[in-house]
Amino acid sequence: MPVSLYNTMSRNIEKFEPIDEKEVGLYTCGPTVYNYAHIGNLRTFLFEDLLKRTLLFAGYSVRHVMNITDVGHLTDDGDEGEDKLEKMAHKTKKTVWDIAEYYTKAFFSDFDQLGMIHPAVTCKATEHIPQMIALIERLEKRGHTYVSGGNVYFSIDSIDDYGKLAKLDLESLRTAVRDDVDQDSNKRNNKDFVLWFTKSKFGAQSMMWDSPWGKGFPGWHIECSAMSMHYLGEQFDIHCGGIDAIPVHHTNEIAQSEAASGKKPWVKYWLHGEFLLDETGKMSKSKGEFLTLEFLKKKGYDPMDYRFFCLGGHYRSQLKFSFDSMVTAKTARKNVCDRIIALKREGAHLVVLESQKALDYQEAFTTHIQNDLNTPRCLADLWGVLKDDGLSFDEKYSLVLSFDQVFGLGFATLQVPPVEVIDDPVVLELLKKRTEAKLAKDWTLSDRIREELDALGYLVKDTASGPSLEKKM
Repeated sequence: MPVSLYNTMSRNIEKFEPIDEKEVGLYTCGPTVYNYAHIGNLRTFLFEDLLKRTLLFAGYSVRHVMNITDVGHLTDDGDEGEDKLEKMAHKTKKTVWDIAEYYTKAFFSDFDQLGMIHPAVTCKATEHIPQMIALIERLEKRGHTYVSGGNVYFSIDSIDDYGKLAKLDLESLRTAVRDDVDQDSNKRNNKDFVLWFTKSKFGAQSMMWDSPWGKGFPGWHIECSAMSMHYLGEQFDIHCGGIDAIPVHHTNEIAQSEAASGKKPWVKYWLHGEFLLDETGKMSKSKGEFLTLEFLKKKGYDPMDYRFFCLGGHYRSQLKFSFDSMVTAKTARKNVCDRIIALKREGAHLVVLESQKALDYQEAFTTHIQNDLNTPRCLADLWGVLKDDGLSFDEKYSLVLSFDQVFGLGFATLQVPPVEVIDDPVVLELLKKRTEAKLAKDWTLSDRIREELDALGYLVKDTASGPSLEKKM
C-alpha cells in the first residue's frame, strides 16, 4: 500500500514518491519562542509527528529538520507590528535571550510529554544568520531585491508565479500597489516583504548582526528558507505547517527560495494542519488567555489524553475543543489502556501475525493511515481489534503495538498494577453471584449487584479473563 498525501500545492491527494528513495527530507516550521505553546499550536506539531511516524511505519528513513525562531518575528504575519520577543522582554524585564531560552525549554517539555519524536536537526535562527545573509546576497545578484528606507525587500514583481501555493491572483496584487498601504511604507508593492531590517519603527533591537546592508536582523520568511536549504538541499520532499502559514509565510518562502536557486519545485509536497477551535473560534495567543498543556494537566488530564483527542479528528479538518470532548477522550483512552493491561496480565506477547483475521486488521490499518493519515478510521481499527474475540491475546497485543508505532500513545510502556487481594467474604460472595447472573443473562440482577459492590467501595471490571474487583480510592 503506497503512502498518499494531500498536497496543498495541487489541492489533490497524491501518491508519495520521494526525491531520494533512501531518505525523505521533511521540514516543519517550529515555534517562535516568546511564550508558551497553546494547545492549538501543539495540534500542528502532533500532526507533523503523525506524518513522520507514518513515513517510518511505511519503511522510509526520514531526515526531519525543525527551526526554532528565537529572533522573534513581528506580531503581524507580514512586516508590521512589534517584534514578539522584544515585546515579551519589555513586559517581563528579562533579556530577549533569556526569553528565547526559557520558552524553548518549555516547548520541548510539552513536546516530550506528548510523546513526539525529536527532529534529526533542530536549528535556531540566531545560529544561522550567515546562511540567511548568503541567501539574500544570491537574491540580490539575481535581481530580486531592492533597498528602501534602510531595509532589503523582495520584489514579487521579479517573478511570474508569486502566490501559487495560496492561489493568489498575481495581476490583482500588481495593480493594487499603493492605495491601501500606509504612506510611510517603503514597499513598491504591498505584497513585497522584508528580507533584512536595518530600520525598525520601534527603534534599535536587542538582537542585531552586521550585514552588507548595515547592522540589523533578518525578516521572518528568510529564516526557514535558509535553514531548510542548508540542511535538506535546494529541493526536498515535504514542508509542513499550519494552514495559517499558507497565504503569507509559505508563499514568501517559495518565492525567495525558487528565485534564489532557479529550481522548481523547491518543495515537492506541502502539507498543512487545520485549526483547533475553541468557543470563540481559532485558538490564538493574541486573544490574551489561551490553553496550555500545563493547564490541561492541572485540570486532571494526562498529556496523552490530548494526543488521543487529536487523533480523533483528521488533520485537515477543524477540530472543536471543549472540556466535554476532553472527558470523552480521557475515558476512551483509559478504556483502551485497561484492555491492553488486561492482555499483559494474561501474559500476551509479540508474535508474527499469521491468521487471516489478524492480517486483515493489519492491512486495514495500513490502508487507512497511508491514505492521507486517516486517524479516525485507524482508531476504529484499534477498537475492532480489542473487541474481537476471534483474535488471540497475542494477536491483539501484537496488532495494538504495531498500530502504536503511528499513534505514539505509549502502549508498550503501560504497567500492570499489582493485584490487591480481596478477602472480604461478603464482597467475594456478591462477585460470585454477579458472575452467575451474567452467565444466566440476568442483566437486571447483574446490574443490581454491581451497584451493591459500588456502594461497598468496589469497582467491578469485566476483563478478557473474567470479572475483577478494584478498591475505589
